Amino acid sequence: MRTILITGPGGSGRTTVAAATALGAARAGSRTLLLSAERADTPGAALGASTGARPTEIAPRLSVWRPDAAAGFRQDLADFQSRAASVLDLLGAARLDAEEVTPLPGAEELTFLRALRDPALSERYDLLVVDLPPLPRALALLALPEELRRYLRRLLPPERQAARALRPVLGKLAGVPMPADWLYETAGRWDTELAAVEAVLTDRDTAVRLVAEPGPAAARALRTARLGLALRGLRTEVLVANRALPDTGPDTWLAGLVAEQRKAITEWEGEYDVRPVPHLGRDPHGPDDLAALAVPAVTGTDRPVEWPVADRIAEDGVLVWHIPLPGAIREELDLIRRGDELVITAGPFRRIVALPSALRRCTVSGAGLREGELRVRFAPDPGLWPAAAR
Repeated sequence: MRTILITGPGGSGRTTVAAATALGAARAGSRTLLLSAERADTPGAALGASTGARPTEIAPRLSVWRPDAAAGFRQDLADFQSRAASVLDLLGAARLDAEEVTPLPGAEELTFLRALRDPALSERYDLLVVDLPPLPRALALLALPEELRRYLRRLLPPERQAARALRPVLGKLAGVPMPADWLYETAGRWDTELAAVEAVLTDRDTAVRLVAEPGPAAARALRTARLGLALRGLRTEVLVANRALPDTGPDTWLAGLVAEQRKAITEWEGEYDVRPVPHLGRDPHGPDDLAALAVPAVTGTDRPVEWPVADRIAEDGVLVWHIPLPGAIREELDLIRRGDELVITAGPFRRIVALPSALRRCTVSGAGLREGELRVRFAPDPGLWPAAAR
């Protein structure tokens, strides 16, 4: 199953473009699911149909789904209370009823991510079109699975589960209770679910489509988004220049706005595969209007090489890690080696990357930004990497 992630600045019409993309793919013969993060039924309104809390087929080969965050949160809380029953009883804690539970901040994002990795989707659909929140919420959402997995591994390292049989003894020796099995089991289940989300996002058939209305404000937002996506290893497939105005005479009041749009599109074409989508003169509503937008069709793609890439420079035996960071500014870059991890800061974004085993036995000998690519040089540590192995 291929996945298309669609986002853009707020008010750019990304949900409408997502609905048109899904409708076009379904009419072309692909079994398509439109997954939306919208709280309101905006995708359904654009398609002229209502959607439900589970995938709802609204046209041949086209289904729409808006995950129910409240129901998901209630189920998670019920599972937690069941697993922690002995601890709650020991503390004399009163159980929460489903009727009194309201989702906490972050529950909506977690529910959406779980829907994204639903294993049943790959069997029922050929294409998943994901209507993400506006930038920068979408960038934070896409970073969440990797960051949460890292926190889980630091707080509850998987290797400590091997000492499960020794926990009662260790608890008596230390004089403090050891983590219960259910805690490790819960952490393991979360790690598995988050890993499945990561697998969807990093799959070679997953791509991002950005939607923006041509203009100076959108240009600034896109520069930031491009950098944030690149730092996460996500490829921008297409930039949809939405609500493009038709050419008018020089004496009309629209002439200035048309010229501004044409200038922005021309600048974007140097960095993106730009596909203008016309302004209909009204808000699109229903399948006929969505078809009139003529959004770019979903086709197969050749994904570039994986991020990041390490290779060997034979003449001096130095390994170089190539990290694509288009749009990065040298003054806003920071790089820190911390143990077996590399902390990369690019503008407002940060990512902590685990080093491959080969690079863990090296020291960082330098780094530089060249042609939109951060190149980190690693010199083999003689104490850890004998000369014969180089």
